[in-house]
Amino acid sequence: MTTPEHATETPRESGRRRYAVVGLSNRGVASFVRPLLGVADAGTTAADNSGLGYGASADDFSGHGELVAVLDIDRARADAFAATILPPGHPEVPIYAPDQFADLVREARPDVVIVTSPDHTHARYLEAALAAGVDVVSEKPMVATAADAARVLEAERASPATVRVTHNLRYTSRHRQIKRMVLAGAIGRPLHVNMDYHVDIRHGASYFLRWNRERANSGGLTIHKSTHHLDLISWWLADAPSTVYAVGGRDYYGPDSPHRPAGASNAQVRERDPYYQAQRGSGAFHDGADEARRGLFDLPYEVQYPAGTDLYLYDDEIDIEDHVAALLTFASGATAAYAVDFSSPWEGYRATLTGTHGTIEVFTGRTPDGEALPGSGQVTHRPLFGPAEVIDIESVSGGHDGADPLMRRDLFVGPDDESVALGLGASAREGALAVAAGEAIWRSVEEGRIVSVAELLQTPVVPPRAAARR
Repeated sequence: MTTPEHATETPRESGRRRYAVVGLSNRGVASFVRPLLGVADAGTTAADNSGLGYGASADDFSGHGELVAVLDIDRARADAFAATILPPGHPEVPIYAPDQFADLVREARPDVVIVTSPDHTHARYLEAALAAGVDVVSEKPMVATAADAARVLEAERASPATVRVTHNLRYTSRHRQIKRMVLAGAIGRPLHVNMDYHVDIRHGASYFLRWNRERANSGGLTIHKSTHHLDLISWWLADAPSTVYAVGGRDYYGPDSPHRPAGASNAQVRERDPYYQAQRGSGAFHDGADEARRGLFDLPYEVQYPAGTDLYLYDDEIDIEDHVAALLTFASGATAAYAVDFSSPWEGYRATLTGTHGTIEVFTGRTPDGEALPGSGQVTHRPLFGPAEVIDIESVSGGHDGADPLMRRDLFVGPDDESVALGLGASAREGALAVAAGEAIWRSVEEGRIVSVAELLQTPVVPPRAAARR
């Protein structure tokens, strides 16, 4: 793979857009880089089983786009990517460092920048790309703070370019079915959504062994994870979150955890740690080994998790909540009750949408070993006057319950009729609202008050349809 100073310009091929990927994260490589390269499924490592949900991707979008540059802080990881992921005979792709983004835009001439770096770094690349007139696809969450979100919205208003946010939960089969039912008037005017979300002991613990565990890097899990759920609720309601009141805390992980066994050293404690025992063989724990932690496709993390790094579930630096419960109001008058915990014996959620003419209920769940719980995947429609109807949703293959391939199709090929009708693609504004709602949750927990989303974004909050008319 070439360095920027040796990069050569590649003529634009008809019908193919030029993509640069910022951040060779697990998500970036699995969900965006490999489909652009047309790389078929390959053997993966034990890290795939840690509950992260990335998986290998089989869809090939190399006929619609070409990878013209990558940027990553970890040169060793980028070199390993070039040696093992790039297909034989593929043109060399220049590698850029974080301080070379302007050079990347000038030399590689991307049509689109895909940002999949750690959350706290997103804003700088989004703002720089928009200033250069380059479209952006941002991995969710769009940014890590509401202040960053406000700056991105301002940058987009001043630019001919746009931002799309990969809120892939919209694309899941059962979620699209619910959206169609709401649009068809199955429950009348939506009044309330109740969502109770659980993240299992493997998946949940993994966040506290990575950069996500510090608010400065991720904004906390009410942003890094909850923005998925908050955006989904807002999308179902076709509304914008207005105020938030929340309670919660850090009671599973960190130095005060009731699960921390006694011991003089991390190694001694870990041998009796119930989370560690549950994670054996998953690849989620990195025991301060003699080499850097390795992720999907056996790519090393020499900068983020170098050799000797011994992150531990009970470290003092963990400063984020591991469970919250929140009440949200929306601009049009609807409400939502949302709860999430990151140490559960099962993974999934129960949700009920209540309207003037009935309810829609959905449940999905699995054990940490991947076994589906009884009734998982069903959607039940209960009209206010009439018999209930149970709707079985067909299981779809592909990452994140089949959502990722559909989302990639929208991004790389273009939205189909269903995508347009349901509003599957998420805009910068919708990404900003999800981030602000997530920040409002942790601020409400920390400050003990009702927090205004408009206050955090420093702009009025209006429903999406009203915003479109402005």
